[in-house]
Amino acid sequence: QVQLVESGGGLVQAGGSLRLSCAASGRAFSSYAMGWLRQAPGKEREFVAVISASGGNTYYTSSVKGRFTISRDNARNTVYLQMNSLKPEDTAVYYCAADRRMLVGVGYDYWGQGTQVTVSS
Repeated sequence: QVQLVESGGGLVQAGGSLRLSCAASGRAFSSYAMGWLRQAPGKEREFVAVISASGGNTYYTSSVKGRFTISRDNARNTVYLQMNSLKPEDTAVYYCAADRRMLVGVGYDYWGQGTQVTVSS
């Protein structure tokens, strides 16, 4: 069982930056791939980024590639999402999620409660 708590969301102007954090508790954090996903109002939840259990591999959806960076600190049981050059279309509730598989979809086993990111134009 893994419990996940996101933080770091907020309101930012277009072109600005935010860093999201996700603190994990439970067993064997370093055994799980960690993902960030988001859900905008009226839209389905979508994949944003994933990092492998060791941190050696990452993958991004095309709309955030070059602007967002996912990283993890296994000693601190924390995964991060650095978001730069934010656009209004990045506005969504952002969720971190954990799974033993490195998924690029939304079928993760464990989810946080989400944190709101709002980008104003």
